[in-house]
Amino acid sequence: MPNTISAIRKTKRIKKQSIVNKLRRNRYRTAIKKLNKLIDKKDSQGIKKFFPTFQSELMKVAKTGVVKKENASRKIARLSKKIKKIK
Repeated sequence: MPNTISAIRKTKRIKKQSIVNKLRRNRYRTAIKKLNKLIDKKDSQGIKKFFPTFQSELMKVAKTGVVKKENASRKIARLSKKIKKIK
């Protein structure tokens, strides 16, 4: 239990921020799943449309610090490698 006023404020802020971080992490995971589904279907048109938004989504999440930038760029690189194998 927080004792000082600043500690009480800090716990409120942490609760709000953890909710935001969960939403961002969820967006990150769903973007990866969606691209993997498109790769499994070998839908090159869908991949072309979705890949730029996929990249921006991952980098937005990385920019906020929910996921490290190296992790996001590694995911992008590996999935783009899979996409090149399809074509």
